[in-house]
Amino acid sequence: MTHQLTFEALSEPQPGPKWRARWDLSWPAYRDWFTARGGDAGPDRAACEAALAKHMPELVPVHARLTEIAGGGDREARFLSTWCPPAYLGGCSLAALSRDGETRLIRNYDLSPDLNEGLCLRTEWRKPVMGMVEFLWGLSDGINADGLSVALAYGGTRRVAEGFGICTILRYVLETCADVPVALDTLARLPSHMDYNLVLADARGRTASVEMHAGGGMTERRPAIATNHQLDAPLPDRAAITRTVERRAELARIATAGDPGDPALSRFLSEPLRQRDYAGGFGTLFTAAYDPGRRAMRLVWDEDGMDQSLDAFSEGTTTIRYDDAGPAPAPSLADAVAAVPPARRADAERWLAEAEAGHPDWVAFGALFVDPGIRAA
Repeated sequence: MTHQLTFEALSEPQPGPKWRARWDLSWPAYRDWFTARGGDAGPDRAACEAALAKHMPELVPVHARLTEIAGGGDREARFLSTWCPPAYLGGCSLAALSRDGETRLIRNYDLSPDLNEGLCLRTEWRKPVMGMVEFLWGLSDGINADGLSVALAYGGTRRVAEGFGICTILRYVLETCADVPVALDTLARLPSHMDYNLVLADARGRTASVEMHAGGGMTERRPAIATNHQLDAPLPDRAAITRTVERRAELARIATAGDPGDPALSRFLSEPLRQRDYAGGFGTLFTAAYDPGRRAMRLVWDEDGMDQSLDAFSEGTTTIRYDDAGPAPAPSLADAVAAVPPARRADAERWLAEAEAGHPDWVAFGALFVDPGIRAA
């Protein structure tokens, strides 16, 4: 079976007719999702706007303008606030690499082609920002004029708590932060409504990976990689289907190599990072490579690609067709630790014995790929 998705690149400094056209295109499906998942029973408009004013005051004027363009209704205002939204899931593989003055943040976005907006948007709401849009103004990944880049991956649990949709959190970070240290301070005070994993990189070559916890709080991890589980939580129900452990092991290999150039990007275009179960809702829709030093990004679909930068952004559309290959075979636990460096082989064998006995320690698993001198924050 073949699936397809049309990607559009748009530039609009301030919210206006282009954003309204995208709202008109996407709102009917989002409205149906919002109401079917109990969104109307969530916090009222006053509570949503109060939460935004408390946690992200710099975005209050933007939210007000977007709500006005969307018609000004209560449901529209509540939806756009993303305060305590209905639960949603996803996939993705992330890595930030830096060496010899070159830095890249590379991500695969894994989902059904029917559930992505396919919009690369450049704005100047508070500062120049471009990235892939979610929920009509949030971002799944992006970069700002300071060279700060960030991307998200679903954290693998179904925990839901009081907080914002993660895509709005990413938008806020890129609108208000200039580098990784400031972004980490900001993320530490922002409550996410679900568990998510983020990877960040900046123009000075600093990288980070954090686990955002439902309701507030975060844990920093090393190296700067992420897939779809958190290291202090049980594996998600679909771990075998999403290959989250196998993909993290592959990212650990990439991080160990440390090369931020084309070889790393090529590995994102191949299994196990490249997913092709589109009918099952878990196919790679795009690979995005962000270059903080040049304030640029490249979207890649096999042989096709789209290059953009904040200084030279080109509008246009491209339609991508995806051939469904179904779910990939689930890897064994032995496959998951195959990439452990030889110096950690004894530790890997002990971990594998405990895991096969039914006691996998995912914090210890992550540590197998980390230099013993580095500790998670």
